[in-house]
Amino acid sequence: MTTETAGTDRRAALKARSRRAILDAADALIAERGTAQFTVDELAERADVSRRTVFNHFGSLEDVVLSTCTERLGVVIDQVQAVASATPVGDGTRASMFDELAQTLRGADLPPAITYLAGALGPLAEGDDPRANMLAQEAFSRVADHLSAELVRRYPRAELLDVRLLVSSLVHGVAVIAMHWCTTTDPTAPDARAQWDALVDRLIQSVRAGYMPEH
Repeated sequence: MTTETAGTDRRAALKARSRRAILDAADALIAERGTAQFTVDELAERADVSRRTVFNHFGSLEDVVLSTCTERLGVVIDQVQAVASATPVGDGTRASMFDELAQTLRGADLPPAITYLAGALGPLAEGDDPRANMLAQEAFSRVADHLSAELVRRYPRAELLDVRLLVSSLVHGVAVIAMHWCTTTDPTAPDARAQWDALVDRLIQSVRAGYMPEH
């Protein structure tokens, strides 16, 4: 390795560490405050970098928040995917597929992620930043895509349209109850999780009644 190459590698590593420190600091601040209400100076101090370094990596504070939310979204998707993969495979009927998805939704620990994303994206959405709404929509669309792929993997003979209709109904229903839960529930209340579970059960019952799976 030449001296020039070694120097380039060190600079790249330093740049990567600084970016990671900024994102980790933003994540910690959002988790602590329940909102993305912090200044660039507060972020730089927490990340132990200069204000200039923050703007060397991101165009604005909003870009930092959106990048942090995107990473958190990836963690949520991985968790939902893990729960889905661990769910026992049924007999391949539409009713079986429905029951698997219902079990996945009940088993996924979504409230902490929903609280985090709502707190982080809320100020951006209130400021009419279209990227906040796009990221919120992307969150549920990506979850739907991953769950559809998992069902197709499990049931290669299933009709793709049936899979997509079922998954879309449930996942976008989660988006509706998530909004309701965020606006009507204190996430720190002792019964917050019970209220979420009740909403999930209500969603599943409503979709099951409309979906009318074959037995």
